[in-house]
Formats: sequence, C-alpha cells, structure tokens
Amino acid sequence: MAATGGGTVKEVKSKAELDNTVGDGTPVVLHFWASWCDASKHMDQVFSQLSTDFPLSRFLRVEAEEQPEISEAYSVSAVPYFVFFKDGKVVDTLEGADPSSLANKVAKVAGSIRPGEPAAPASLGMAAGPTVLEAVQELAKENGASQHGSQSPSGIGDDLKKRLQQLVNSHPVMLFMKGSPESPQCGFSKKVVDILKKENVKFGSFDILTNNEVREGLKKFANWPTFPQLYCKGELLGGCDIVIAMHESGELGEVFRDHGIQIGNSNEGKLDEPDSGKGGISESSGLSAATSDRLRGLINSDPVMLFMKGKPDEPRCGFSRKVVEILRQEKVKFESFDILTDDEVRQGLKVYSNWSSYPQLYIKGELIGGSDIVLEMQKSGELKKVLAEKGVPFGETLEDRLKQLINSSPVMLFMKGTPDNPKCGFSSKVVNALKEEGLEFGSFDILTDDEVRQGLKTFSNWPTFPQLYYKGELMGGCDIVLEMRNNGELKDTLSE
Repeated sequence: MAATGGGTVKEVKSKAELDNTVGDGTPVVLHFWASWCDASKHMDQVFSQLSTDFPLSRFLRVEAEEQPEISEAYSVSAVPYFVFFKDGKVVDTLEGADPSSLANKVAKVAGSIRPGEPAAPASLGMAAGPTVLEAVQELAKENGASQHGSQSPSGIGDDLKKRLQQLVNSHPVMLFMKGSPESPQCGFSKKVVDILKKENVKFGSFDILTNNEVREGLKKFANWPTFPQLYCKGELLGGCDIVIAMHESGELGEVFRDHGIQIGNSNEGKLDEPDSGKGGISESSGLSAATSDRLRGLINSDPVMLFMKGKPDEPRCGFSRKVVEILRQEKVKFESFDILTDDEVRQGLKVYSNWSSYPQLYIKGELIGGSDIVLEMQKSGELKKVLAEKGVPFGETLEDRLKQLINSSPVMLFMKGTPDNPKCGFSSKVVNALKEEGLEFGSFDILTDDEVRQGLKTFSNWPTFPQLYYKGELMGGCDIVLEMRNNGELKDTLSE
C-alpha cells in the first residue's frame, strides 16, 4: 500500500521506514495496536474511517509487540496508543480507547476536513458510524468497571502482582520470552537467548505464550509493552534492542558482574568473581584533557547528579528507575544526564570514575555508586547522613507544596485569575457565591504556575478548575459550589 494519504492506513515494518515517512513534514498519525486487544480493534475501525476524512494526512499502524524498536522509541506502555506528527516532530499523543479525543487531535494536526470548514471532530459521527462508537463506549464502560475492587495502582490485581514479583525474582537473570531457550518462537526472543549464551550467564525463562494472564499483566507491571523482557536481580533491563546494544558495548556483562551475577568463563571452566575494585577516580584514565574536563563539569554541575538511562520521568532501565524513586522518596532535589544520548559521556564516565555500569550517583562531585549501593544506603539511613554531612538541602516535593497551599487558608480557592479579576466564568461564579455568603477565603491563580495547575489535577483527582477546599478537603468545582449555595449549605458547611 502506498505511503500516501487518500484514505489508506499503512502498516509500518521498520523504524527506518517510519522515520522516512515522518521526515517529509506531512501530518502523520501513528496507531500502536495489538491483535489481542479488543480496544485496539475497535479504535482501528475509527482510525481507518478518519483516514478517509483526512486524505491529506498519513495514517500509519504499528503492531506494538512485533516492532519493539519503534514501541520503545515512543515509550509505548499500553495500547491503543496514538502519536501525532507535524513538520517532522511529535506534537501530541493519546492513550486509550477515546474516539472523540482521537478525532479532535487528528483534526488539530491535519487541519480542516475540507477547505473552508473548521477543524472539528464532527467527522467522527459520520465516519465511524454508531455501531463502532457504541462498541468503543461499551468497552470503555467495561474497562472502567473492571478497575474497581482489589487492584494495585498499575491496574493489576494483588494476587497477580504477587505472582509476577515472584516470577521476576525467581532467578538472578530472568527472561520472559516467546517460546523456550531451546525453541524460541520469535526472532527477538532468539536474539536475546543467543546473547545470554554468549555472555556465559545462567538464566531462567518463562514462555509468555503459555499464560496470557502473565503476558498481559507483565506489560503493566513492567510498564513495557513488548517481549522479550530481560530482568537482572528483579529489575527490568529492557527488550531486545537494549540488550543487543548493552552486549555490543560490553555493558551487559559489566551489569551482571556489578550485581554479583556469576558468569561462566568458558576458557577457565570456572566462575568469575564480581569486580570489587570499583569506585575510585582513575588517575591514569587515558582520557583526553577535554573529555576529562567535560565529565568533571557535568559531575559538579549540581550538588546531586545522577547519570542514568533515560530521564527521571521516563527511565529506560529498572536500575535507573530505582535510584530515581529513592531520591524522590528522600525528597532530594537532583539533576540528571541521559547517558543514552551521548556516547562520549557514556563510555568516558566508566573510565573516569572507574565504575563500569549505570546509573551512577554523585553527591558534591563524589561518586556514591549504583542502584545496589544507593538502595542499601537508603535502608541503613546512611544516604540521609551523607546528604546532611555534605550540606545538601532536602527539597520539598510537589505534594508537600500542594498540601501547604491547600492548607494556607481554611477556605482555599484554586482559580483562574484573582478574586478581583477572574479569568474564566466558572471562577467568577464561585468567587461571587463565596462573597455573597460573606465568606473569607484565600485564593491561588493556577494560570501563574503550571506545576501547581497540573499537579493539583492528579493530587485531587479532579481534572478542572476552579477547585474549592475547606480545611484541606476538596469540596468540588463550580457546579457543586453553586448547588450548595442554592441549597443553603455553603455557608453552614464552610463555617463549621
């Protein structure tokens, strides 16, 4: 099928093909789907209809599980998932079975359906048809209902989560794959098996084709949508592409050794011992003066500096994610550097610090260590002690800040604008209701601070503004406040 618009959906077979298509600047909508996912199938019908309504844009499909390189490149953790491109850049994303939002976002990227008409999701009704919409809506209801009950925050039942945790930790090196090491059922699984054999490392495996509950649960548990998945000491290393890159750079073996994994030495017929002589700055590193100066500058660019795979909000390996979680639990402000974006730093820092794996945590320019050491220091209380000794301040978390703001006044209103100059009608109505009842209240203009604006939506589980709080408890938004005033409850409730 030609890679043009005109009401067609093209199946993408490689990242290079996707990059070439996106690179010409034409609006592109990319749908990550899976054959086992009912929501994907329903949304694919909507997607196909929208490709007809917007013939000047390109509509592409990727089977997430079969194209892990593309899925990992766009941090796909669930399907259906959509990525929107314009002028060669990602401009928006959408997760889940939401046909109305999909149509909105397509219209925004692609422009109007016909010259002279507004870009709006009106096409969805005539394109998708009532049958598809009804199916998607029903599916959404079912999914919403199923998330009640004994569910963990990741959407996994407690029993399944416990089972997955046991499986992940059942071997120091654990591979979840399609098939068995002796008979892999996909090329990606075969490649990882071959690499582990070349590394001379013993590993356990689980055939995810034999158990759909484990297969689907592990995607949510690991926040990783494809297989194979390789774990070391219970932490996700990644999929096929990451394992290949780590093997080719020599980093995979270093990670195994750093975490005490016994590696068979085919020449000696014995096991290598983990390298314990690490952590000191090498005097005769062999690095150029310019590289050494650059690394020294990066290490000292912040009191607490983490060199990791990925970013704090999007870690690319389990060990990096672990250290990020620890620093956030300890309420430590830190900066980070994604070593996957700069090979000079990635390779040079191993030599400079004489530490062969990542992440690496530095405090006031001194190497603390990797995830195992940081975790042990947290458990023993030594991490707080080191931070205090080096004079590193403990920064407040966003949650702490939101709690302080919410409790800064008995009656607290988060609004758009100020009481004297509201910036939206809903905020104006709540301000007037409070004033009419003679109630004193504090306020915060969420238009002046996007961190508070976005954070409060999650913190309160309330997606819109204004939000009214009384003694730290959310009362509600505009409709609830007006209803309480009309019922005569507003003043009594806020004066208790």
